Amino acid sequence: MSKIKILTDSSVTIEPELVEALDITVVPLSVMIDGTLYSDADLKEEGKFLNLMKASKSLPKTSQPPVGLFAETYERLMAEGAEHVVAIHITHSLSGTVEASRQGSNIAGVPATIIDSTFTDQSMKFQVVEAAKVAQAGGSLEDVLAKIEEVRQKSELFIGVSTLENLVKGGRIGRVTGVISSLLNIRVVMELKNQELQTVLKGRGSKTFMKWLDSFIANIGDRKIAELGISYAGKNSLALTLKEKLQPYVSQDIAVLETGSIIQTHTGEDAFAVMVRYE
Repeated sequence: MSKIKILTDSSVTIEPELVEALDITVVPLSVMIDGTLYSDADLKEEGKFLNLMKASKSLPKTSQPPVGLFAETYERLMAEGAEHVVAIHITHSLSGTVEASRQGSNIAGVPATIIDSTFTDQSMKFQVVEAAKVAQAGGSLEDVLAKIEEVRQKSELFIGVSTLENLVKGGRIGRVTGVISSLLNIRVVMELKNQELQTVLKGRGSKTFMKWLDSFIANIGDRKIAELGISYAGKNSLALTLKEKLQPYVSQDIAVLETGSIIQTHTGEDAFAVMVRYE
């Protein structure tokens, strides 16, 4: 059994079987919907959160896991035999989770390395999964940290939204560069880069997303893709279309997964993300 344990938060979009097989610990964030607090862990059923959000009177509010929950989790991992915990979290520009994790590890007095992935969703999954593989194979702490940084440097995350309404209401519009916040009904494709959402393309109509896809494919060039993931909020029809067009460029099957409540709160319905890790 590995003495290095990998911990992450529930903003990650990952297959449950990978969590179990690689012994990954996922600490849930929380979502407040019309005065009722939900653990993100209880909102994983397909479509459950989206239905709650659509029926809510106001935009749900997300919050990072309590410091105490992190402390308890770190203590449990040590009690189970961990000698060191490597925690990989959602970018600090979208959540205070990484700092709560750091405080929790300090309270618990646990040897831990806390990492800001600079990403979220499946781009964070790339780091978490590869780190867990190295740890499970008996790699050293230095090996695990080196793999995380290698994956991070070779990853990209693009997100397409059909409305800016949630980003505006949630106060995230100030972190989206190159967009006029009053234009709520335009489609926007952004890249999460250098800890901020940077506008890549904007326009009206679904052709905006296909235009971006053509540009993305053209920019792959000679680079070989190690893995690619697609996440979605709402219906999966666009995500499946994206998969069909991108699969020829990827040797392994592209994971198409519903993103979690944390990301859906900010993107709204009919959003997608394409996340790629190059070799």
